[in-house]
This record gives sequence, C-alpha cells and structure tokens, in this order.
Amino acid sequence: MPDAPKPGDRAASELAAELLAALQRERLIPRFVDSYVVEHRRYALQTHPTRYRELLALLTREALLVLALRALEHASKPAASSKPRARKSPRSSGRIVRRNFLTALARQQGWTAGDSLEFQADLRLYEDMLARRPLSRRTRKSFEATDHPFVDRAAILLDSSFLEQARVAASRALGELERVAAEITSRILASPPSAKHGSR
Repeated sequence: MPDAPKPGDRAASELAAELLAALQRERLIPRFVDSYVVEHRRYALQTHPTRYRELLALLTREALLVLALRALEHASKPAASSKPRARKSPRSSGRIVRRNFLTALARQQGWTAGDSLEFQADLRLYEDMLARRPLSRRTRKSFEATDHPFVDRAAILLDSSFLEQARVAASRALGELERVAAEITSRILASPPSAKHGSR
C-alpha cells in the first residue's frame, strides 16, 4: 500500500490544481486576446479558428509559467511562526517546494518527462531574465509596457506586427495573472492541513 501523501505534497497538489482551474475558470487568456482584438480592431487574429486555438494554447502555456513563477515566489517565503522549530535552510526548503509543485503540475497536466523538462527550462529562463532586469523606481504609466519576459513573449505571439500595443495589453494580462497566483497561493498556504483534511 503506498504511503499517504505528506502535507507538503498535498498543498503542492492543491496549489497546482487551483492555479490550473483559475486559469480556465476566469478565462484569463481568452479575455486577454479577445479584448485586444476588439480594442485595436485586429479581427484577423480570430479569422482562422485553428490558428486562434493554437494562439490560445501557446499563450496559455506562457500564462502557466507566470502562475508557477509567482506561486513559487510566494510559497518559498519563510512563514512566520510563534513556535520554535528546527531550522531548515531556506534554499533547501525552496527546492522542496519547487520539486513538489512542479511534480504535481506535470502530473495534473499529463505531461511527458520531456514536456516537464521543457517547462522547467522555460521557467528557469523566466527567472534568469527577471534576475538580470534592472530595478526601476519610476512608476509605470498605464500606456507603457512592463519589463517582463511574459510581456515580450506574449506580445510576439499575439501580434508581432503591432508589437508595442500588444506589449501594453500583455502587461495588463500579466497583472491579472500575478494577482490570481498571489491570492490562490496565500489562501492555500494559510490553511492548515487539518482544515482541509479531517483527522481520523
């Protein structure tokens, strides 16, 4: 009989499931594309159903990278606790959180080992690009694009002929994705395991 999942594994599995569900339930990517099409009269982007579905699939994968990145950032933060406990290296704890979450995400998406490795490589690429990004104290205007890999990659996929306006639209989508990821991660990690799994 297999061992019962550990609390950390359960939380990682629930976090992955909730993020995937929110991405579909709130139609974050279809709303992003459809609003862009209407706002800028780029109706040709929806002319061919097959290409439109392919575009949504590619953008959804980019969105999943944002959700995963934001969730891991929140989940890796040390939790405040009034009870003394054995200290665990933040780096070690972060690796465990990352491994559990990405394993759960790959399982729920039905990815092959190759798919999973490709996603993790893109996630590291996002992290490396953000780590090299210069810090700016200037407040971004509403008509300006955010300096973020999702913004650049999504804009190229969406409408490379009108790149700057696509980057501004992608910046708004990025804000929504990060908000959803932060809310879900905070809620799940703040709930004690006993609240979701009754003790026997």
